[in-house]
Amino acid sequence: METGNEVDVVTSPALRFGRELARSRAARDWSQVRLAKQMGYTNGYISLIERGKRALTFTFAVKADEVFGTGARFQELWRLYSNASLVEGFAEYVEAEARCRVLRTFQLGVVPSQFQTPAYASALAMAAARRGDITVAQAEARVAFLQNRQQIFRRPTAPLVHAVLDEGCIRRVVGGPEVMADQLAYLEALASSPQVVLQIAPFDLGERVPFRMPVVLLTLPDRSVLGYAESLARGYMERGRETVASWSKRYDLLLVESLSTVASLAMIRTAREELA
Repeated sequence: METGNEVDVVTSPALRFGRELARSRAARDWSQVRLAKQMGYTNGYISLIERGKRALTFTFAVKADEVFGTGARFQELWRLYSNASLVEGFAEYVEAEARCRVLRTFQLGVVPSQFQTPAYASALAMAAARRGDITVAQAEARVAFLQNRQQIFRRPTAPLVHAVLDEGCIRRVVGGPEVMADQLAYLEALASSPQVVLQIAPFDLGERVPFRMPVVLLTLPDRSVLGYAESLARGYMERGRETVASWSKRYDLLLVESLSTVASLAMIRTAREELA
């Protein structure tokens, strides 16, 4: 239960956020209708947030801090909420990703999260919820978190992204033909960006693919390089120079073996047309 200004630490992160919003509102003797007008939302939306029944967004948290003058209180609660739906260790990676100057990634099976459309990301998250891996609320939080995370790739100082996708990423239909076709169209659009280099590692590379799991290499402002990989249970950051250097060497080999950017774009376009 709440005591003073403290929020119940045993409830879900969504309820923690909702209870703090309700507490702050009550402290000012505001109705949900008045708060809704102050924040630019409907009172029904405010009610759902206070009851922990609606997926939170970072934009909402920022607006709540602005309206109540609470510094970054609601933003911190949003981070707790968003991190609860993530693989252990991933939050540390996200902090490094937000600072990187160059991001190199190799992905197996699914499109890299940095390039996922909301519908594609939602299909993956909801599938995890149906398996019982996470709750529906956590699935919604994952999608909301991803959409906010992707903003760093749209800013003027966006990092250079070099992505190599195993052919399975564009062949495995996620979310149905329509969702997948839209995802492939989005990849085509991204490939035209000067900040994105996109290549496909075709199936016929076979055993020459130098990685057996997805990996990410981040080049930070000080030119240091970090590696990141995930198992089913957790993610981990790799800082060892020898290991990161080995991953970088393997990545360079992967670039040589993969299709050119022009051939990769042609394969993506063909896959999209086949769905249509």
